[in-house]
Amino acid sequence: MSWFESFVLGLVQGLTEFLPVSSSAHLRLTAAFADWQDPGAAFTAITQIGTEAAVLIYFRKDIARIVSAWFRSLWDRRIRGDHDATMGWLVIVGSIPIGVLGLALKDAIEGPFRDLRLIATTLVVMGVVLGIADRLAARDETGGRHRAAAQRKDLTRLDTKDGLIFGMCQAMALIPGVSRSGATISGGLLIGYTREAAARYSFLLAVPAVLASGLFELKDAGKGHTAWPQTAFATVIAFVVGYAVIAWFMRFISSKSFMPFVIYRILLGLLLFALVGAGVLAPHAGELAG
Repeated sequence: MSWFESFVLGLVQGLTEFLPVSSSAHLRLTAAFADWQDPGAAFTAITQIGTEAAVLIYFRKDIARIVSAWFRSLWDRRIRGDHDATMGWLVIVGSIPIGVLGLALKDAIEGPFRDLRLIATTLVVMGVVLGIADRLAARDETGGRHRAAAQRKDLTRLDTKDGLIFGMCQAMALIPGVSRSGATISGGLLIGYTREAAARYSFLLAVPAVLASGLFELKDAGKGHTAWPQTAFATVIAFVVGYAVIAWFMRFISSKSFMPFVIYRILLGLLLFALVGAGVLAPHAGELAG
């Protein structure tokens, strides 16, 4: 992998990690379109450490408060009902599905799941799901001609059942094209949470899963065509760009619809189907290149 490739892939990772468009799919597609070798699941997982570092800094006050309350609740029963202590447990509970399935499906994640036809399918299907969830949220927020606006849930109403639902949605992102934020935000909207609450819990929930995945994959860094220096460089780029994107996205969702992302996902998926169907791209383009 050249320095230019690592810069571009780090930029793509930072730009797409927090948007509901799937960073893993975009890394895979960038390599395929540029006729580069697929950077692989290990490269993706490691560069995500950079974007999760951006989450740690952006939500540093929330995370510090949650971690502190959770640890104190282990021996102080008086604060076990505290919202921050509960959030600590719910982040752990919500991380279980992706941890279990990530280990069970490791070979598929690194192989069959990277087929461009599957990525095209998940881009379109999850785009439709996000669109439906977004419309339901908009209807509740604005009400309508014959109905009043409905009150949506914030994170103070998050419980174990909903935490597991969020966690199962996050686990779907093991398939490139699904999108971690897209799946968890869609799930949150469908079970009645506000946009801001769904996004905030989505980002907090990703921290242990992504950091664990990235650290687990460190042993494979530098193997094949991805060298350590280039992987580290891409991770730094992803961190810098990712911080800017997350700050923008949290402002965006407070008042805007997800429909631009829905349209983008569907159009990209259909374009990918057309290119693979026409033979312009092979389903496994890039895997044997380089």
